[in-house]
Amino acid sequence: MDQQAVGRNKAHEERVEQANAFLKQKVDGLEEDSYRLSYHLMPPAGWMNDPNGLIFYKDEYHAFYQHYPYEAKWGPMHWGHAKSKDLVNWEHLPVALAPSEVYDTGENSGHGCWSGSAVDDNGHLTLIYTGHVDGRTPVEVQCLAISTDGLIFRKEAGNPVIAGAPEEGGLGFRDPKVWRHAGAWYMVVGYGKDGLGKVQLYTSENLREWRHLGVAAESDGTMGDMWECPDLFPLGSGDDHVLIISPMNMGTTKTMYLTGKLNYETGQFSYGYKERLDYGFDFYAPQTFMDGQGRRILQGWMNIWGAKMPEQERGWMGAFTLPRELKLNADGTLRMEPVAELQALRGAHQRVNGLTIGADTELALPGVHGDTLELIAVFDVAKAGGAAEFGLLLRCSEDGTEYTKVVYSTAERKLSVDRTHSGVGETGVSEAPLAPMADGRVRLHLFLDRSSVELFANDGVKTVTNRIYPAAASLGIKLFAEKGEAHLESLDAWVLG
Repeated sequence: MDQQAVGRNKAHEERVEQANAFLKQKVDGLEEDSYRLSYHLMPPAGWMNDPNGLIFYKDEYHAFYQHYPYEAKWGPMHWGHAKSKDLVNWEHLPVALAPSEVYDTGENSGHGCWSGSAVDDNGHLTLIYTGHVDGRTPVEVQCLAISTDGLIFRKEAGNPVIAGAPEEGGLGFRDPKVWRHAGAWYMVVGYGKDGLGKVQLYTSENLREWRHLGVAAESDGTMGDMWECPDLFPLGSGDDHVLIISPMNMGTTKTMYLTGKLNYETGQFSYGYKERLDYGFDFYAPQTFMDGQGRRILQGWMNIWGAKMPEQERGWMGAFTLPRELKLNADGTLRMEPVAELQALRGAHQRVNGLTIGADTELALPGVHGDTLELIAVFDVAKAGGAAEFGLLLRCSEDGTEYTKVVYSTAERKLSVDRTHSGVGETGVSEAPLAPMADGRVRLHLFLDRSSVELFANDGVKTVTNRIYPAAASLGIKLFAEKGEAHLESLDAWVLG
């Protein structure tokens, strides 16, 4: 490495050390925060957004993330870093990347080491990220950083490895996701032009010299004008692939997935099915990876741009969703289920069997209460009738004024999560279409963690992810029916530790 490159990496090391030293001073006392999550990955302090560089490397799970360590708000982007042996217990590691180069640092807050991915390149943990500087031309370029020990990263002397978008006049050129296929590297990059979100596709033999293959896929006019955080990967048998995108400017933010076939020769992804990936308010910029068991695992950012974020006042902001295993159905639809390792969190167990209540009734479930719970509720829809509305009230206050409502409508075949009375954060109702399972039942699998609710319905056919901010004393769980009857066949509840 030439002396100039050595000097530049010395500057990067100093900025990383500065960030780590600052974080050590800020973490004391945060564990007492009632919004602080118990079993989700979140920053030790400061700001977190997109998952980056999710990878199974040397028998451990590594997760990087967009991070501003100095304040609980968005700022010049660093990469935070954590690892786990089991996807449950996470160890925070030193900050991996900090802005330090002309292609990733500038005079204002609109710069940094923006989102990207990670690969194992002959034993070297290699990060591929977007260098972003507002006011620079080009604004966004693609860069490498390499580690031999999985902790300390050196920015590639030849950065940027892709010096700009393949054409002028586009909207954005960021969030590279890299994978290996048939001995070659491939990369998708988020892009947009002429009001259409797109993904650009590249290939390389060495991660440093990239050949542009073209636009792999683009919006049909209904999926936003720029596709952030694209992730294209094989799933299932044969040559089936899935493309996950987080579109900008399409009204309510909806992370989407498209399923189809990728032609590696032409670079064309032909999709036949598209749907929203998660129906909650707080789910964005997910990324997937393949682990040592051959599972395709996803984690997303469990927040959303523009929302109230009450935890900011307490010195931190942001969290990941629980890790979810992806499965492709024969009809081209996806299922997301919580990974099996999460069962290790289960503590005290309570089971409720065979409860039936009539319309306009609420019933506190005996022995079921808390702010860190896993619930599996099975309802017999056939017995409820054709115009029933029933479900669960979560995080209920003693006076009944605070709660989060999970309701199923048999007439509309619709699942809703209503945050109107959830606490101090955002309100709103999340809705997802949901038919009963083949046996006439609806199965709701819920994870509550102090300031979050993740719902997996009918074995992950639909998921709904939301942040809620109730009072610490709001711990009750109730069964309710608004119309018709609620037939709760069973409910299993575990306190999660």
